[in-house]
Amino acid sequence: MKFEGTESYVATEDLTVSVNAAVALERPLLVKGEPGTGKTELARQVSAALGLPMIEWHIKSTTRAQQGLYEYDAVSRLRDSQLGDERVHDVANYIKPGKLWEAFSAERRVVLLIDEIDKADIEFPNDLLQELDRMEFHVYETGETVRAIHRPIVIITSNNEKELPDAFLRRCFFHFIRFPDLETLKQIVEVHHPGIKPELLTTALTQFYEIRDQPGLKKKPSTSEVLDWLKLLLAEDLSPEDLKRDGANALPKLHGALLKNEQDVHLFERLAFMARRER
Repeated sequence: MKFEGTESYVATEDLTVSVNAAVALERPLLVKGEPGTGKTELARQVSAALGLPMIEWHIKSTTRAQQGLYEYDAVSRLRDSQLGDERVHDVANYIKPGKLWEAFSAERRVVLLIDEIDKADIEFPNDLLQELDRMEFHVYETGETVRAIHRPIVIITSNNEKELPDAFLRRCFFHFIRFPDLETLKQIVEVHHPGIKPELLTTALTQFYEIRDQPGLKKKPSTSEVLDWLKLLLAEDLSPEDLKRDGANALPKLHGALLKNEQDVHLFERLAFMARRER
């Protein structure tokens, strides 16, 4: 069972090595990187490439680790007891399995995505240590122990918004998705926009990397944003000449696809203003 990328996902050699190492070690794969570099998509592509079902758990700031195991609906049980419902005599009727329970009880091996774990409270990763390590947990209301029938492939993503506990990191295999170099990005573009004219692609990507390297930029445009930008360029049928910038017009064409806050737009407007004054 080896992951080597897919036709719709360009995986670098170090990324495929990391995925296969995590699978071999039976450790969660912790993937970090800039937003928009394909961390979430990686899990979906691993699922597709290995022919395994996928379970996605998208983490929010209010998500608790317990929700991944199960939730006990005490309110519904109280209401049913007041109504004389027979279901009230079996507490299992009020236990709602979480995503980890689904993954552990699946009849075949699955890929479990825990997406953007750094959005949750700092204690969230620690609260899952034992469950991810032992691949089991106890349901106190019913007295049963839920054990993984087949150990899932666990992929955990993080945007590096906050540090994760050392105890949690120790149990993971780690990979940082670096921003792709020019040749890798060209391969990614070819997957999403096949047949794009080489002159347009070279001009656009050269300008894109110049924008990313601009000092003072608050948010660097990501892989997903350059793909959106190229889609717009193709829709508008722009030529390489249309993309050329001079000092008086520092903002790129259709810059709303690349620059996502007013500070960065103002930065390029100031660069244009300074260039005009120097003339």
